[in-house]
Amino acid sequence: MLEIRSLRKTYGGQGRQVEALGDITLTVDDGQFVCVVGPSGCGKTTLLRCVGGLLTPTSGEVEVGGKPVTGPPDGLAIVFQEYGRSLFPWLRVAENIELPLKSKGIPRASRQQIVAESLAAVDLADAGRAYPWQLSGGMQQRVAIARAIAFQPKVMLMDEPFAAVDAQTRADLEDLVRTVWKRFGMTMLFVTHDIDEAVYLGERVVVLSSSPTRVLESLDIDLPADRDQLKTRSDARFVELRTHVYAQIQQAKGAGPHSAITTAS
Repeated sequence: MLEIRSLRKTYGGQGRQVEALGDITLTVDDGQFVCVVGPSGCGKTTLLRCVGGLLTPTSGEVEVGGKPVTGPPDGLAIVFQEYGRSLFPWLRVAENIELPLKSKGIPRASRQQIVAESLAAVDLADAGRAYPWQLSGGMQQRVAIARAIAFQPKVMLMDEPFAAVDAQTRADLEDLVRTVWKRFGMTMLFVTHDIDEAVYLGERVVVLSSSPTRVLESLDIDLPADRDQLKTRSDARFVELRTHVYAQIQQAKGAGPHSAITTAS
């Protein structure tokens, strides 16, 4: 579903060149949940924005569903970290979710049904008439997720979506995203700085090097499909996997530009 080949992104200005992405090659299968981790400032968000068509890469190719990405592709939705800025405060919750459906020309009755189903999917069935500013941070992020679901994407990109909420809300949202992913069967590319979160959520964890960024490792997460915040996180295999990823992140901080790609399971 996602094909990234030799992706490079260089920022330039005032006589200075910064190579954010050195050479990224990555494939995500249809319906797979892949988490991306790496050292702070390694270009995780830049990668996601290139995949989503919000940034033009310096070189390389990105394909979604076999089609080259030259702008925001059809069938792809993005959930950002700054949920407060992604929602329109003057629109009610239901209107925020309905907005992209209007742009697709979906009839009003169908839009209302999709909005209701999307709100129910994130446990906010009774919040449609509220304004975003009347909701907690965790509830606002649920609205952002509901809007992405309503768009009925084949691919969902998530850029550190839970970084700004408290620990308990974060755990609830992690379980919500797993539930939504399994229910709708979408392909998920999830960027996070939290190693435990990546191992808990993903079927695969991709570890990036420091800038200029390359893939250090693609690690299969062989935990049971049904995950639980207490049982899964105390499982010996979970501890082993998160320790391995942590070690790779420490290596990534000092990785050179020609680090090899490895695969572990």
